[in-house]
Amino acid sequence: MNNGAGIMDKLFRVDGQIALITGAAGGLGQALCFGLAAAGAKVALADIRREAVEDAAARLRKEKAIAMSFGVDLASLESIRSLVEAVISEFGRIDILVNCAGINRREPILEVTEATFEHIVAVNLRGLYQLSQTVAPYMIGQGGGKIINIGSLTKDMALAGVSVYGATKAGVSAITQSMAVEWAKHNIQVNCIEPGFMRTELTTALWSDPGKAAWMRDRIAMDRPGEPEELVGALILLSSHASSYVTGQTWCVDGGVTAGGKHW
Repeated sequence: MNNGAGIMDKLFRVDGQIALITGAAGGLGQALCFGLAAAGAKVALADIRREAVEDAAARLRKEKAIAMSFGVDLASLESIRSLVEAVISEFGRIDILVNCAGINRREPILEVTEATFEHIVAVNLRGLYQLSQTVAPYMIGQGGGKIINIGSLTKDMALAGVSVYGATKAGVSAITQSMAVEWAKHNIQVNCIEPGFMRTELTTALWSDPGKAAWMRDRIAMDRPGEPEELVGALILLSSHASSYVTGQTWCVDGGVTAGGKHW
């Protein structure tokens, strides 16, 4: 029995591994950083918001985790390359890449400007693609790695006002599969986590609106919003040896939204 427990502990640990997480200053990103640190990883937190991401790193260090913060603008390839060089210089390798950063602007399709369209695509899709593209050669050189992309249920469920965001998140799932296929021979597993209706600082206004909150709850089988920490289990699984034969998948963590609504 003890031997079995030891095997389970080893399967779901990432001790000593270097994890780079983008969007680390946000609610989801911070929860993922703390989860990886608790599982033994050394964490590189990256975000465009320098003060906020350093604050998150400082709180991790207070809990005895090894954590450093880095600035990055995912709309800039130069900034992406500088980030990867800085993390490699500091830690020597990148074992786990978590592409969590994302932006959105809620606008009807007829009001979306070219600038808005380009910026959302640049961060959510192109930035994720180019960061993975920049990190992958290091993973190939070290014999493998894990890439976890954060998607959205807007890939499966269209919501008014988020057309560009939804299109980029559908692209994230497609890119996940392409990366998984091309990099499998290098022992790099690439997967995607698709959160449902989560409670974060960015969704406070939605959950505070009685009509919108009722609409969302009516579509969640578990009848409540998800908390950022509830993504950590899937992340640890996909970051650890427990998922050594899992690649190219999009995992829904949505309280049952994609399974079907409570009422009909």
